[in-house]
Amino acid sequence: MTNENSLLITDQDYERLSLLVHHHESETSALLDEELGRATIVPQRDIPRDVVTMNSVVRFEDESSGKENEITLVYPKDADVTKGKVSVLAPVGMALIGLRLGQRIDWPVPNGKFKRLKVISIAYQPEAHGDWDL
Repeated sequence: MTNENSLLITDQDYERLSLLVHHHESETSALLDEELGRATIVPQRDIPRDVVTMNSVVRFEDESSGKENEITLVYPKDADVTKGKVSVLAPVGMALIGLRLGQRIDWPVPNGKFKRLKVISIAYQPEAHGDWDL
């Protein structure tokens, strides 16, 4: 996986995601653990408004296809693809967590290839709206 800048994760998201990784041991959670390991941890109240955090509504482009999607990044228990709520353990969820507006990441997909995803907008970020306990 390559990216243009490092990832930023709130301290609260880091703690919760670390617990999730250890309770869902799998190849998927190992990828998330790897992402967490390379992230810079930022106090929740200090996270920049242009960072994808848990429960953010993010619009992104798959640069290989030109297709745009908007999702809400959620914990597995809240995932509902029919409502646009995508688990952080899904490939796209893991790819987007911690990215900044305009940032790109190359992310492996099940067919052995990579998708290049770019964050286009963040319509809602809990921390930017003072929603500290989601």
